[in-house]
Amino acid sequence: MNLPLKLGSIGQISRSVKSIEQSIAWYGEVLGLSHLYTFGAIAFFDCGGLRLFLSQVEGSPPADSILYFRVDDIQQAHDQLITKGVDFINAPHMIHRHADGTEEWMAFFKDPEERPLAIMSQAKSKAT
Repeated sequence: MNLPLKLGSIGQISRSVKSIEQSIAWYGEVLGLSHLYTFGAIAFFDCGGLRLFLSQVEGSPPADSILYFRVDDIQQAHDQLITKGVDFINAPHMIHRHADGTEEWMAFFKDPEERPLAIMSQAKSKAT
């Protein structure tokens, strides 16, 4: 019996880093992600049920996909991350307004290797 393949949700995302020690501190203490475990030069964090897998590489890490972290209040998250020394590329800004008035907001920042990450949120327009 050949049942159609049905993939589930994504369970893990991998990201290369220069220093696993620096990254454990940054992703855990600065971003506040829950550290699951570390084995040698690899570490795992929980991102709301999705596992973030960090692996140390020699030299500069290759370009990776941008990780977009959901937050409830983008301005508050932006302000808190700035107090922790996070280097933002831009301030929170609306990127799209849906027909029902829901706004999509994003702000991009740099990880320790100077690659982009982002925070994102949805909010009902105050004008509606």
